[in-house]
Amino acid sequence: MPRVRTRHIAICAFIVLWIYYFLPRDEALTYVHNYGHRGSHGSAVALARYMNDYPPHITATQSSFDWSSVNFTYPPRLTPKLPAPFTKRPRIQHNFKRDSRPVAAVQEQRRIEVKRVFRKSWTSYRSQAWMKDALKPISGEYVDQFSGWAATLVDSLDTLWMMGMRDDFYEAVEAVATIDFGKSTAPSVNTFETCIRYLGGLLAAYDLSGHEVLKTKAIEIGDLLYAGFNTKNGMPVDFMNFEDAKKGGGLTVEGQVVSASPGTITLEFSRLSQITGDGKYYAAVAHLMDVFHQGQHDTELPGMWPMYVSMSEKDVVTGHQFSIGGNADSLYEYLPKAHALLGSVDPSSKMYEIMSRAFMDTAMNNLFFAPMTPGSEDILISGNVDVLADGPTLDPESEHLSCFIGGLYALGGRLFNSDEYLDTGAKLARGCAYAYKSFPTGIMPERYNMVLCPGPDRRIPCTWDEVRYAEEAAKRSQYKSDLPKGFTTAKDPRYLLRPEAIESVFILWRITGDPVWRETAWEMFQAVANATDTQYANAAIMDVNVVGSRQEDYMESFWMAETLKYFYLCFADTELISLDDFVLNTEAHPFRLSRG
Repeated sequence: MPRVRTRHIAICAFIVLWIYYFLPRDEALTYVHNYGHRGSHGSAVALARYMNDYPPHITATQSSFDWSSVNFTYPPRLTPKLPAPFTKRPRIQHNFKRDSRPVAAVQEQRRIEVKRVFRKSWTSYRSQAWMKDALKPISGEYVDQFSGWAATLVDSLDTLWMMGMRDDFYEAVEAVATIDFGKSTAPSVNTFETCIRYLGGLLAAYDLSGHEVLKTKAIEIGDLLYAGFNTKNGMPVDFMNFEDAKKGGGLTVEGQVVSASPGTITLEFSRLSQITGDGKYYAAVAHLMDVFHQGQHDTELPGMWPMYVSMSEKDVVTGHQFSIGGNADSLYEYLPKAHALLGSVDPSSKMYEIMSRAFMDTAMNNLFFAPMTPGSEDILISGNVDVLADGPTLDPESEHLSCFIGGLYALGGRLFNSDEYLDTGAKLARGCAYAYKSFPTGIMPERYNMVLCPGPDRRIPCTWDEVRYAEEAAKRSQYKSDLPKGFTTAKDPRYLLRPEAIESVFILWRITGDPVWRETAWEMFQAVANATDTQYANAAIMDVNVVGSRQEDYMESFWMAETLKYFYLCFADTELISLDDFVLNTEAHPFRLSRG
């Protein structure tokens, strides 16, 4: 036997033994798969067989309608072409060293506890709501709110993979293979939700596992969504009439939609083009984003877009309300992430870097503020801006949905080599963590107000002023005297199992390596798990200002797709979904970054 081959076998044997005996099984299985991408695929298969993780043969059942057969009245243009792979990305993730044994032991116990909570939710979904969109966690009933294509099942695929729950994963893949995207429980399909949950979930699960069934079903749902571009002006519909779309006669674009809806297609369509080699998806979304690019500096707040836009008129300029919260959030989120996926060499993808820098500077100078707190913490909160006759006015109202922005700025800091973006991101993430810690349950409310620090630069912390706080609180009709000091309202006091705050904490942990973020994550997890636990899974709570708050029979798929996934990744091995290898969509689905 040649000496080189003998050495190769010895190395493989060593790796197998090291993985098998020294890594937790779920992380070992993930390592096995990654080894196949970075080294020899044959070696990865051998390792997978050794660990009883060889994927079963599953055949996809073709949907009752072939969406690729639609004869479009208004076929989208097929240019620009998909850019070549981005080969010069800067390093994103911190250069981690192995944890000491005591630290590793603590993190392992935390990881196991998050997995236990996930497993409980998944098991209940499997027994009570299998193939339905969502489980109702108190009654044990189910709801179909996203076309009835098993949203929770598809949304949870990549979490199952990351947690090493391979039997459950392949059982879920077998179920996914039977989903009929030719039928819908609703007459209209929500383009945004279908894209981020279904297409995003299938693409990520394929990127992680390589199972061809997932790619097949991703193409089916991708072609369904592509039919939403069969419009006279080439812009996508927000809600697609299911039966009209099948006929191909052309769809009517809505007059007004929230800006996040058309702005949150780029990653999924671009990745679908990358894995299929079919550039039609990328070309369609490139024309859509051209509209946002061309109008970016013509709005009332140049650099940002209003919360509502008109796709029928291609008008992304008219409007006076600006926010990075609900209705607009993921439009902004996808700009730096599209740059990470596509790069800036090609003219059609260069716009994502340009738009990213412009909106980040505008938001930093207009929306972010230091709140007045009893401890004068060095934190930032994201508010809203109205631009009326007197110019921009900052409203110090924020919401849980805005909490993704800290992680996004940290990511932008690495992508664009900006310490200012990274520092701003850290302060924003600390702001949301502060809001969590301030309330009796250890969880922040859905929507709330704080007091602006005075001065020309509202991002500079200020000292506590009891009189000023009382005056500002008195102006708010929703003010209650039992609110934590510094908060003047909890306009919507619920917690809906949202992931945005822990998302930013996770990204700051992975980018900075500062262990304080892991401790913050653990405090948040304990608070959330305790307050939301039910017989079956976890439920939204009605008031974060009340310990033992009444729960709501509500658990969307993002609980398992995002919230628990981000908690888990905070305590798992840092090479599991490295930010240098993946970019995550707004539903926390990781898309593999191509390397050329």
